[in-house]
Amino acid sequence: MAAPHPPAPQEAHRFPCTQCGADLRFEPGKGRLVCDHCGYSEPVEQAQPPAHPIRELDFRIAVEASLPTQEIEETRVLSCPNCGAQVEFDADTHAAECPFCATPVVTDTGTHRHIKPRGLLPFALTERDAHKAMADWLGRLWFAPNGLKQYARKGRKMQGIYVPYWTFDADTASRYTGARGTVYYETRTVIRNGERRRVQVQKVRWTPVSGRVARFFDDVLVLASRSLPKRFTDALEPWDLSGLLPYRPDFLAGFRAEGYTVVPTDGFQEAQAIMERIIRRDVAFDIGGDRQRIETLETRLSDVTFKHVLLPVWLAAYKYRGKTYRFVVNGQTGRVRGERPWSAWKIALATLLGLALAGLIGYFAALNQG
Repeated sequence: MAAPHPPAPQEAHRFPCTQCGADLRFEPGKGRLVCDHCGYSEPVEQAQPPAHPIRELDFRIAVEASLPTQEIEETRVLSCPNCGAQVEFDADTHAAECPFCATPVVTDTGTHRHIKPRGLLPFALTERDAHKAMADWLGRLWFAPNGLKQYARKGRKMQGIYVPYWTFDADTASRYTGARGTVYYETRTVIRNGERRRVQVQKVRWTPVSGRVARFFDDVLVLASRSLPKRFTDALEPWDLSGLLPYRPDFLAGFRAEGYTVVPTDGFQEAQAIMERIIRRDVAFDIGGDRQRIETLETRLSDVTFKHVLLPVWLAAYKYRGKTYRFVVNGQTGRVRGERPWSAWKIALATLLGLALAGLIGYFAALNQG
């Protein structure tokens, strides 16, 4: 999807302290910017959900590349050659470690031209909270090597990343044809082991049906990045989007923001698949009966709108014995998902213990029989 012209100005997200000049950072859960150097703090405007919904963008206009220039921005990013992540960095950074896969990244200055975020969920968990959530999660993985647990608990810095998502709204009207199944039973006589028995046999009577269903979809959420496995991001759900705030760069102070790599048109295809699953559930409910068949389903979408939003994720990428393991923590709820190696000696020990226990049970069973 081509971007409109003329070029948008490049955005710089830096917030110097008015007292000492050091960089301020957003303090999760407090709704304020703080200076770690001198202790100065100031509140962030609009740190509470707005009284009116965040304004959406017209999807048709976006597809036609006709969005107003003020809806487009350019930010400086470093692109990871390993996982493809595009992460925003300040103008003085020319080398870094990718927060998604721990790959060293050295690159020339580049920019990412994109639709501006319309909203975000601020971080509610501090880095310390995220470390604790990850340590607790690792502590429940008995088959993970002790070395990884100790390595992850050494207090290595976690990265606070705002991950890009699309949300889609749409009115839908669907027409369907199908069949309603009514379960009934017939009594039959069967012969089993030489004896006649009367049994109940289940049958289904199908009746042709047709009808219409309608639903308004609000904020269908689609990941706009491929840097993390989808099973990771899906495991972080649900997100409470009622806490979305109008986008302000202040919330990014001290954090990184990932640029989207899934364009709105591709994101909308995934949103349509999500909508269809829900519509099919609505149709099944509308058909009623004990069983349902959907033979045809035609859906008309109208008033499709969307917005670019940023959601908070704490991320750790650890290299352990030459391999990278990633852990992600939902920066709003503390839900954790990660990769883990398996400890061969722990698995072997568990197997031996299982065999020993089975042997003991067999031994005592034999004694009882004797």
